[in-house]
Amino acid sequence: MKEKQKGFIPVMLTPYTEEGKIDFNGLSSLTEFYLASGASGLFANCQSSEMFELSADESLDIIEQVVKVVNGRVPVVAACSIAGTIDKQAAFVKRIYGLGVEAVIMITGLIAEEHESNEMFDKKVSDLFALTDQIPLGFYECPEPYKRVLSAQQLQDYVKTGRVIYHKDTCLDIQQVRAKIAGTSGANFGLYDAYMAHAVASLKAGAAGLSCIQGNYFPEMIVWLCENYDNENRRDEVEIVQEFLVQHMDIMHTVYPIVSKYFLQKRGLDISLYTRRKVGAFDSAIKTAIDKLYADYTILAGRLGISYLSAHLR
Repeated sequence: MKEKQKGFIPVMLTPYTEEGKIDFNGLSSLTEFYLASGASGLFANCQSSEMFELSADESLDIIEQVVKVVNGRVPVVAACSIAGTIDKQAAFVKRIYGLGVEAVIMITGLIAEEHESNEMFDKKVSDLFALTDQIPLGFYECPEPYKRVLSAQQLQDYVKTGRVIYHKDTCLDIQQVRAKIAGTSGANFGLYDAYMAHAVASLKAGAAGLSCIQGNYFPEMIVWLCENYDNENRRDEVEIVQEFLVQHMDIMHTVYPIVSKYFLQKRGLDISLYTRRKVGAFDSAIKTAIDKLYADYTILAGRLGISYLSAHLR
């Protein structure tokens, strides 16, 4: 994204009613919650939003609502989540961009089939550029329908065109992250890392910021980390936060996003636990673990002096 300071870009959830319809009031409250936490942008219609469980019209309605609520306070990006030909995806890119987002994010696993070569992928990206005028684009190495990780050289080549300003990285390899950042240095471009096991290392390597599911539990702590990762006066605290993220990573991914919705309920956000994605049962053991995570985070936030936002915003 255009801002050069380190920033946190939440991967937004989709609140539903108990009947499974989109809860637009809940979405507005959630959007305000992210903004109050200090988020420097928002990623709407992503995997955390259950984008593959939404119809095309529902995705557009969600994006439109987020852009409306944000009202220019921070940039919004959104994924092109429909499968099909490049022509079809390009048409949807135009519809998304027309809603007022800063960039449309392409899912790498939707651009080419898993068996297709990098050369074919590059060809389809070139076709996409040609079909989408000068719309700013980005890439997301989404795990679904399969994870296609871009090489550092590919990303560098795309960024050189001036069309690609955003990348959500999920390669899980700090050496690859460093190579991608080095190859795109100086461009109007930002790499946002999704993998919190090396969050500090990624920020120190030059990542534009973080874009992770942990922001659907305690976004203000991710903002704090982006602001303090290189603060020598808080080095010990930064190490504690990094270890906290690693230590609790597994439970935060278990039956996600139900668990994060439960965590946000505990924080006061009026949203249901309903999810369209089949992620498994939210049983008593998982609930107990999330209750402990909530208690542990409350203590850590107090220790760090983080303003622990109440989510009573509705």
